[in-house]
Parts: sequence; structure tokens; C-alpha cells
Amino acid sequence: MHPILRNILAIVAGLIIGSMVNMGLIMISGSIIPPPNGADVTTTEGLKASMHLFEPRHFIFPFLAHALGTLSGAWIAALIAGRRKMRFAMVIGIVFLVGGIANVVMLPSPVWYTILDLVAAYIPMAYIGGKLAGK
Repeated sequence: MHPILRNILAIVAGLIIGSMVNMGLIMISGSIIPPPNGADVTTTEGLKASMHLFEPRHFIFPFLAHALGTLSGAWIAALIAGRRKMRFAMVIGIVFLVGGIANVVMLPSPVWYTILDLVAAYIPMAYIGGKLAGK
């Protein structure tokens, strides 16, 4: 396969797989850790209005979704990429980080969670994904 096509495929596959992992974890989170009583988690407006009801345990799955989605997407991208595997893994991490920043802007969360999520869930996980693919 032509290297340019392979690299485009790496990015597209990384974004798709990472997004699927992210959404899968978000979708099952409510059945494992139920949302607080009275919280409407079906809409962004409902989440904004009920965010004050959330306890730290309610942020476990969103963090895992962001971290594992980035990790898996970066790993896939690095596996498929022809050369410069770490660069492709980091591109996935940056794209997911931009999504995380947009999420924080649209849906304010506690400061501790915002810092943890933006610092630990994206770039470090992309780096780990790139390293895992390089072995």
C-alpha cells in the first residue's frame, strides 16, 4: 500500500477505534455506576444542571473513556502507520485532547477532574499507545 494512503488510514482508523472505545465506555458507565438521583444525563443541558450532584465516583468512567479511547486509537494508528509511528500516535492524542478541551468548555466539570482529565488522559495515553505499538 502506498505510504501516504497507509498513513491516512492510520489516522482514520485511530480516530474511529478510539471514538468507539470512548463511546462504548460512556454508554455502559451508567449501568455500572448509576447517575445521581434526579440527574438528567441524556442531554448536555441536563448534565450541566445536575453536575453539582455528581460525586467523584461518577467521574471514573468518563476519565477511563477518554484515557482508554485515546490509548486504543493511538495504538491502532501507530500499528498501521508506515514510519514515524509515535508521531501518528501523538496526532491521535492531540485530536482527542482538542475534543477534551471542547468537552470542558461545553460541559463544565470540577476543577480537579478537568485538570486530571486534560493532563493525564490524552497525551500520556497517546505516548503509551505509541510505545506499545513500537514493540
